[in-house]
Order: sequence, then C-alpha cells, then structure tokens
Amino acid sequence: MSKGPKEAGMTLIVKTITRLTVGLILLYGIYIVTHGHLTPGGGFAGGVIIALSFIHLTLAFGKEVALKKLSKEGTSILDSLGALIFLAIAILGFTGGYFFLNFINKGVPFRLLSAGIIPLCNIAIALKVGAGLFAIFMGLVFLKILDKDKK
Repeated sequence: MSKGPKEAGMTLIVKTITRLTVGLILLYGIYIVTHGHLTPGGGFAGGVIIALSFIHLTLAFGKEVALKKLSKEGTSILDSLGALIFLAIAILGFTGGYFFLNFINKGVPFRLLSAGIIPLCNIAIALKVGAGLFAIFMGLVFLKILDKDKK
C-alpha cells in the first residue's frame, strides 16, 4: 500500500523531532566549517554534517520535502560552485607566484579571521562535499524507488 503525500515519511514523533533539530544540525555544520581552522573540523566534516541535515529531512518527511528545500538543480549548482571557488582560490595564489599562495593577510592568531585563505577553502570544500553527499543519497533513493517499481 503506497502512502499519499500527507502520509509520506515517518511517524508524527519523528517528524516533530526533525522539525526541532534539523535547523540546529545545519547551524552546527556551518559552525564546524567556519571554525575549522581553529578547532577540529573544517570543510569536509562540516559539509558532511550539512548534508546530513538534508538527509534527515528526507528520511523523516520523504524525498519531496527535501527536494523542495534543495532541488537537484540546486545541488548541482552548489557542487559546481564549491569546485569553482576552490579552483579560483588556488589560481589566485599565482598572483603572488605560487599555486595556493596565501594572498589574504593573516590576522591575530586564534581569532576567526586569522587564517588567510583557509576559511575560504573550508567553505568551498563544504559546498562540494555537502552537495555531493546529498546528491549521492538522493540518487540511491531514486534507485530504490525504481527497484521497487520493477518488482
């Protein structure tokens, strides 16, 4: 028996907890990305956490709700944007003579803006990883749906 659009996803308890926690998970992922040069974490770890917030939505509410928040086209754009930003940062280093040269002045140690290009690289990596993992997950969801239809 297939579920209708209002019945898609999991139980009311799971949906309620998801509504309360998904924003906090996303915020925590952004925190990990922006503070990755000061604390353990960075672009990859933060990108995984950000992707998990959208995967959490998919598991709790169904694929339609998650795709309204971040569509396939939006995922593709963010994935490509992350790669382009990372490449642009690397190439801008050539202005000083070296690939990936730190072209932004370093600030006061242990402050948020103290690492030159590293926070920008973390943001680019987070976009690439987060969008890529969400796209992989949604691809697996669609493959599972196609597999169910064949049976």
